[in-house]
Amino acid sequence: MRKFIRTALISFLVTTLIFSGIPVAAAVSPDKITAPSAILIEADTGKVLYEKDCHQIRACASITKVMTMILVMEAIDSGKLHMSDNVAASAHAASMGGSDIWLEEGEVMSVHDLIKATMVASANDAAVVLAEEVSGSEDAFVAKMNEKAKSLGMKDTTFKNCNGLDEEGHLTSAYDVSLMSRELIKHKEIFEFTNIWLDYLRGGKTQIVNTNKLLKSYKGITGLKTGTTSQAGSCISATAVRSGLNLIAVVLGSASGKERFTDAASLLDYGFANYCIYTPRFDEDIPEINVKNGMQPKLKAYANISGSIVTEKGKEKDITCKLDVIEEVTAPVNKGDKVGSLTFYMGKTKLKEYPVLAEHIVDKMDFGSVFSLLFRFFVKL
Repeated sequence: MRKFIRTALISFLVTTLIFSGIPVAAAVSPDKITAPSAILIEADTGKVLYEKDCHQIRACASITKVMTMILVMEAIDSGKLHMSDNVAASAHAASMGGSDIWLEEGEVMSVHDLIKATMVASANDAAVVLAEEVSGSEDAFVAKMNEKAKSLGMKDTTFKNCNGLDEEGHLTSAYDVSLMSRELIKHKEIFEFTNIWLDYLRGGKTQIVNTNKLLKSYKGITGLKTGTTSQAGSCISATAVRSGLNLIAVVLGSASGKERFTDAASLLDYGFANYCIYTPRFDEDIPEINVKNGMQPKLKAYANISGSIVTEKGKEKDITCKLDVIEEVTAPVNKGDKVGSLTFYMGKTKLKEYPVLAEHIVDKMDFGSVFSLLFRFFVKL
């Protein structure tokens, strides 16, 4: 009995520490990741926090739909597609196997519900309907998927279809999945769908349940997509946010669904336990800069500080910043001209650099400018 109570107490304390953000290295160590390929990144900065053979070329099953949704969301943003649009399923879309919502040829469904079916139920048929609506055919849409992958720097990826069904040459990597996942979550509307656990289609006639079981078990989970096929194994791209830290954990090729969720949770735990967000700030005034041969003797400058820095917990206090500004500039000076830099460091490692910019125009002093200035002066007298 005492042994049982002691074990239960230790388990409770470890769980409490994990969710409080205090590092518990043994509980969240990514060294125990069982999947052959995985990566953990911070989404806002793209900083890699952990990787295991992340460039290994592999199938990724329905995580393919992350790219499909990027193009769908871009079509919505551009006005080409609307959530309220009603779309009819083609024979090709209705012929899809695997996970689907049993669309029949000619059946009409709104774009909103097709996205819901794709992201919640991982419906292959719904994904094809959306692809055909955006590009006219699945083949044309897949070509756009590959173009987008190239633009995102996804060098390990070739798409052959829009839903992730096993097909020769349809390959990617954990690293590339993290890149496209990071791109998709820039479209905040996607979380309307990835946060759904259970919902209905066809006026309540069809029930759908999210394939991402972490929605029920992981604090801060926001999405994103699972996938399973015989070639890909069990895969997941999991997104979660705590205390402003926005993480993406990608796991490819797990032996089972349970193992992929365990691995993803371990990676996220590791990130939340050991890293935090530092918001750069500079509270001092930037000194005015001398202007040579200018209509004004001084130039005001500013640094537009934005974004965030990911750092290990406890080390944010060691971040320093250095201001380097030109002592003198020669007119003319244009608004926005770079006149220096503001750099944040961790020791000697550069973390982030912001340009220091001219706040206003300073014209060059010449006879005409001086005469005009004197004329205005005497007119006022």
